[in-house]
Amino acid sequence: MTLNVQKEVAAMERMTTGELVEKYAEVCGESTRSRHKQYLIRRIAWRMQANAEGGLSERALQRARELANDADLRVTAPRVAKLSGSGHTKIVTANVRPAGVPMASGTLTREYKGRTIVVTVLENGYAFEGERYRSLSAIAKAVTGAHWNGHLFFGLRKGGKA
Repeated sequence: MTLNVQKEVAAMERMTTGELVEKYAEVCGESTRSRHKQYLIRRIAWRMQANAEGGLSERALQRARELANDADLRVTAPRVAKLSGSGHTKIVTANVRPAGVPMASGTLTREYKGRTIVVTVLENGYAFEGERYRSLSAIAKAVTGAHWNGHLFFGLRKGGKA
């Protein structure tokens, strides 16, 4: 059986997303949560080709497994610090966890009312002026005297920095 990829893709382009989800389950042998039409078409076409012509060689599969075991997987790319004038947070160490929480040993710097606030990130909290704090919000409250969301105060989320 020869596979005409262009013909199959053209037929799939005319299908609804629901039909593609069903075809995906039929061709791939598993369900999908995706409702993205182009993604489904590409995945189905790839699987159809792999089924018709053979997938990756055993050697390639083994190498992929080795690379995956050694890989330090990330969900998102590292955050890049944007350095700007006073009143803006500067992440001195650009290692940031995906949720916006800085990595241990990183430093956050923030200008507030002419005062430079420097916070060191610890494994289990933060250090500010020789004291340990459990959250950035606690530090923001110590600095301003008012309750602040720590991530907003230090510019790790949009909408902060008064």
